[in-house]
Amino acid sequence: MSGVSKCFLQHAVDEDFNERTLNFFRSVDTLVFGRLTYELMAKHWPTQAAATDDPLIAEKMNTLPKVVFSRTLEKAEWGEWKNVTVVKGNLEEEIAKLKQEPGRDMVIFGSSEIASVLARAGLIDDYLLYLSPVVLGSGIPLFKGMKERIKLQLVDVQNLSSGVVRLHYRSVNSLQ
Repeated sequence: MSGVSKCFLQHAVDEDFNERTLNFFRSVDTLVFGRLTYELMAKHWPTQAAATDDPLIAEKMNTLPKVVFSRTLEKAEWGEWKNVTVVKGNLEEEIAKLKQEPGRDMVIFGSSEIASVLARAGLIDDYLLYLSPVVLGSGIPLFKGMKERIKLQLVDVQNLSSGVVRLHYRSVNSLQ
């Protein structure tokens, strides 16, 4: 797997978003989660194939291999969500190993603590951030506990019809 992307999807779902998401999934073959995000996603996605989300996106979320980093999770599959591997080892070492394997990119959805650890270790190549046209007074930081500055280079900006803006940054370290 060549790269790790950090992706946050707080958005208004519409046809434009679904089309871009499906295009994105063509470059991904592994989903990475921390335990909390995994449990939230595992409760949501198995029921979405016939619901309001695009069924092709639900199919990808339900069938792609999932790697869950957890110190406490024992059970590899939550209800209907399949194709899950729980890893209790060193996060940086395990991701570095996965990046050396053949295949497409990995993506981290949410999981701000894991993203922070991987960002500090220089193991995230691309950052895909979705900016929603909503202002909140509080929330979960994108990179929990980050104190270091990570230099990024803007690669692309996409305006979605819903008003969401997709920002694609590449780590300056991965350009070298």
